[in-house]
Amino acid sequence: MAKYDVLIIGSGIGGLTTAIKIAEDNPKLSVCVLTKTVEGESNTRYAQGGVAAVWNPEVDSTMKHKEDTLDAGDGLCNEKIVDIVVNEGPLRVQEIIEWGARFDKKAADGTFDLGREGGHSENRILHYKDLTGWEMQRTLMAKADAIKSITIFEHFFAIDLITQHHLGHAVTRLTPDITCFGAYVLNKETGHIETFLAKHTIIATGGAGQVYRSTTNPVIATGDGIAMAYRAKAWLENMEFVQFHPTSLYNPGRDNPVFLVSEAVRGMGGILKDRNGHPFMDKYDARKSLAPRDIVARAIDNEMKIMGEENMFLDCRHIPEDEFIQHFPTIRDKCLSVGVNPAKDMIPVAPACHYLCGGIKTDEMGRSSISRLSAVGECTSTGLHGANRLASNSLLEAMVFAHRIALDVREVISTGTFNTNIPDWNASGTTDPKEMVLITQSIKELKEIMSSYVGIVRSNIRLKRALDRLWQLNQETENLYASTTLSPQLCELRNLINIAYLITRTARMRRESRGLHYTTDYPQRQDVAQSLIL
Repeated sequence: MAKYDVLIIGSGIGGLTTAIKIAEDNPKLSVCVLTKTVEGESNTRYAQGGVAAVWNPEVDSTMKHKEDTLDAGDGLCNEKIVDIVVNEGPLRVQEIIEWGARFDKKAADGTFDLGREGGHSENRILHYKDLTGWEMQRTLMAKADAIKSITIFEHFFAIDLITQHHLGHAVTRLTPDITCFGAYVLNKETGHIETFLAKHTIIATGGAGQVYRSTTNPVIATGDGIAMAYRAKAWLENMEFVQFHPTSLYNPGRDNPVFLVSEAVRGMGGILKDRNGHPFMDKYDARKSLAPRDIVARAIDNEMKIMGEENMFLDCRHIPEDEFIQHFPTIRDKCLSVGVNPAKDMIPVAPACHYLCGGIKTDEMGRSSISRLSAVGECTSTGLHGANRLASNSLLEAMVFAHRIALDVREVISTGTFNTNIPDWNASGTTDPKEMVLITQSIKELKEIMSSYVGIVRSNIRLKRALDRLWQLNQETENLYASTTLSPQLCELRNLINIAYLITRTARMRRESRGLHYTTDYPQRQDVAQSLIL
């Protein structure tokens, strides 16, 4: 039974920034960070475009950033949260620069080379070539590894949050004062399930892109934190809003995750075209290829259906080759590896699941509805993104709320105690699984259900069919979970089914089209914008 003052589940930008902030504020606190693979593997490292922050007040302002965020969120952003993020964001970016992050600068005058992406009215994206997430992850790892009070456990898979439920009490979403005491964790190297107790627990597990067949998310993005919080009876919000990135590299069946062609490419002038070289975005939005992601993804999806194609194209041939290589070396190398030269060929692209805008409902300090449980990053619904995330706001959000959670922990940790009455994990009556195909095939089936019925365009009949299929999958998986020894694959399948159910259920509940949720049965927006809470 391990005991830490603070337990952080996840080692991306949200988890590591929170750990660093708490440890620097109070070096006497013991801080534990769990990651189910290695420290550097997270959604963060795959972020290409950059981090949005007002950096040139002569032409930009926090008001403009706020307006862009609200416009992308399509009426569902929490204006108070948007104010917090856009105003505090530049300070948090400055901190990571001081910690060693290297954002690109102009050779002429040494100022930051600010990019622009869809939905932004000004150039405000700080970036490191097309590997911004990797650079920020590198910086945070170096910083965290140098702090003695932070302990990082690799290959430790959190299974369930520990609450009063594990003490024999009946717990529902209406139970007052649900409290988190830590987590049960699978040690992947030994196969044993260990108990981690904490005075305060923070979920920073990232997104859930692997619920779909085609996603830009790494294979670890299985919604573990959200699913654990749901099973612990935390409040969740707006799970129906799944952002599909308009431009993943079309290379069918060969990549998981699919390769992302950053929105910054369109920010530099890349133009979306059909196979015949005709631009089409002017039919959908005055901002053309720089419209917000929900509009661009639906436009590409519609053009593909109209023309009977499996992809559209991004034309960058007019961009000077040396500039493209300088800004997007990784994208160029990947394109060349599949036989596409961006200087001579249009890049084949198609939408892919990219970002979950809903998640664990949190307040302005990152607190969940469960006492002593906070959450940060993509696993949350802070109110910033609303019905659609503005490009490059995610890394910013994680840093802002990591700082706020650290401030909150400073206030509450002194009254926290360890609950040592927690029982060990009970695995009696279970046996090793005899056929792993039962798990792998269910994961494939789940991805097909979600991709076919709960994708960019939805309908009542598709959603009902998805729920019917998911119910059967859930029954089979819960029976397997109750009777066999736990494995990471089984736990991930169970979490993915939870996530798929939550997305589909809230999609059926929303009887309108708004932001990332578009249904053919209710193509119009309702007059009053409402968040859906589960």
